[in-house]
Amino acid sequence: MLKNQFLRKKTFRFKRFERKSYSAYNSMHKVVTIGVVSIMMLSSLGAKTIKAQTTNDTIAMFDTLQEVTISDELSTPINQEGKIVTIITKQEIENLKPQSVAELLSFATGIDIQTRGAHSVQADISLRGGNFDQTAVLLNGINITNPHTGHYSLDIPINISDIERIEVIKGPTAIIYGASAFSGGINIVTKKNVDKSFDVTLEGGEHGFVNTELSAAYTYKNVENYISFGYKNSEGYIANSDYNIYNLLYQNRINFNRNNKLDFQIGYNKKSYGANTFYSAKYPNQHDKTSSFLTSLKGKFDIAENFSIIPSIYYNQHTDEYELIKDVSTPNYHKTNVLGNNVSFVYSFKRFRLNFGSDMRYEEILSSVLGEPCTLHGNHYNHHKDRINFSYFLQGRYLFDKADLTLGLMTFQNTSFNQKLFNVYPSINFNYFFNNHWQAYASFNSSSRLPSFTELYYKDAIHQSNPDLKQEKSLSFEIGAKNTNAIAQTSLNIYSMKGNDMIDWVKYSPSDEKWQSRNINKLDKYGVEFDSKLFLNSFIGFLLPNSTLNISYSYMHQKQGNIDYISAYALNYLKHKASVRLTLPIIKNLTLTLAGKFCVREGSYIKYDRYIENDEVKFNESEQSFSPFFTMDGNISYQYRHFNFYISCTNMMNQEYFDIGNIPQPGRWFIGGVKYNL
Repeated sequence: MLKNQFLRKKTFRFKRFERKSYSAYNSMHKVVTIGVVSIMMLSSLGAKTIKAQTTNDTIAMFDTLQEVTISDELSTPINQEGKIVTIITKQEIENLKPQSVAELLSFATGIDIQTRGAHSVQADISLRGGNFDQTAVLLNGINITNPHTGHYSLDIPINISDIERIEVIKGPTAIIYGASAFSGGINIVTKKNVDKSFDVTLEGGEHGFVNTELSAAYTYKNVENYISFGYKNSEGYIANSDYNIYNLLYQNRINFNRNNKLDFQIGYNKKSYGANTFYSAKYPNQHDKTSSFLTSLKGKFDIAENFSIIPSIYYNQHTDEYELIKDVSTPNYHKTNVLGNNVSFVYSFKRFRLNFGSDMRYEEILSSVLGEPCTLHGNHYNHHKDRINFSYFLQGRYLFDKADLTLGLMTFQNTSFNQKLFNVYPSINFNYFFNNHWQAYASFNSSSRLPSFTELYYKDAIHQSNPDLKQEKSLSFEIGAKNTNAIAQTSLNIYSMKGNDMIDWVKYSPSDEKWQSRNINKLDKYGVEFDSKLFLNSFIGFLLPNSTLNISYSYMHQKQGNIDYISAYALNYLKHKASVRLTLPIIKNLTLTLAGKFCVREGSYIKYDRYIENDEVKFNESEQSFSPFFTMDGNISYQYRHFNFYISCTNMMNQEYFDIGNIPQPGRWFIGGVKYNL
């Protein structure tokens, strides 16, 4: 059935994305062309289950779906890693009307978004219980993960209107992302293949909220151009929660011919925001200013008929000016520079595909606090540290008639840990197709993570770092199955992860003055994830097309030895998460979307009760468990020619809840807007 599929044309057929630039983790630079792939893309956000086919020999899997052609632009067949992949599409983004990437991800199964401030001005991404430093973040396949701290990994120069889709892989994936992807990764894909367009978004709402987004695209001969600008502002929902955000992005693609192309991108993001209790409830007047600059060049070229090369080079810079007490305390200054390059080769022969290559990533921090003392750089930086990561990967994939098997190996070395030998991370992934509707898979993957510069060196009145931290290490096992038919798409998977030398910030009693970064000897995780998407109009005849109901549930349990400390991050995780989303076209061009989630968070935080004694502010400190909560968001939109008018409301029931201890989330918030597209 799968015979000789690797040697056929350079275009592959997928479900549902006709004439779209489906990059599907071009970033991952591990495999380029796609043979047989069955991608699990089921989530509470309406992810699509699709199936790849050979160009001529169509694989009769999931043939109830539409056939779509996807070119092989720097694409990676994600499912050969045996992973559940969540795809959040452009249409789903339009329906949900989110204000940030983090808000968009918050309803997806197995993803825990812990926000600080309004509209996720700062947000931590947790995949299957991992912390914010354990998730790799990519933009159009370029790794923009911040080595300073994962708190800043979503400081990305894009607007919501720039996004074509978001792709998520959960679980350790060193063979795909490199050693930094300890709990998984997120790839944000912006718009491509737009001939001509002009878009304007204007929004206003409560708490002085204003948002403006402008973008334009123009293609001249074989050169595609896209530029966007955004400005977002709010006075804040509580004291010291105001913010200003600016984004600027330019992208360029040169299509030399059908199979050879070159992508360029450059962007700038600037934020200034009140950080009320962000890092300690003792200090409600914290403030942060950040900026992020990135640029990259990535190409795909055919060397021979069955042999391709994918080179890339990128540079990221992030700056941060943090005040513990705004306009009073001396700021901490930080600047990170990241320079990386990757080269990947792909060779195909009949049923076998081989991909191999290397990756180099230089990470540097200049700081007034982080790193080792040095001579003064500029006006603020008297500390410095740098390191270089080297990795090499080799992966082979063989296609059987009803199955595929992938074996991979990645080696990794870092200059700052005095390793004499490379660390080795294997992966094994197997997929089996029973018939047109059923598929099962099993996978084993491994990964590690270097401590961030903050975990190694940060010190202040409430934190004490540890420069002797070890690398985290993990092994992951997963099995799953999915079914697709005309009525529903359903998936179920079970996973476990064995972690060693896990890093966390801890206290040994509530009265301790400082949080300390430490290696936890062992932390194991076990979980179950279920997703189902119902096509309501397929069995309720009077409903309009695109009427859907998404239901999902995830359960996770962490197991550890004797716990004699209070955890800031590692032991605070979503034990239960249930999500539901209804998309209901009421009449032509008028659509209602409702999205709710119920969360039970395990773990605790230190609650600070303020009081005044002898004109001095003091605190009673106690350990507090998280309370379960249910939130509901909704919006209604109307499309009239080139205009889309809408009203959205987050936290419709005005629920009081915490993602992170002591940081209250916004209550009910109405926003109205109009989008114009030409």
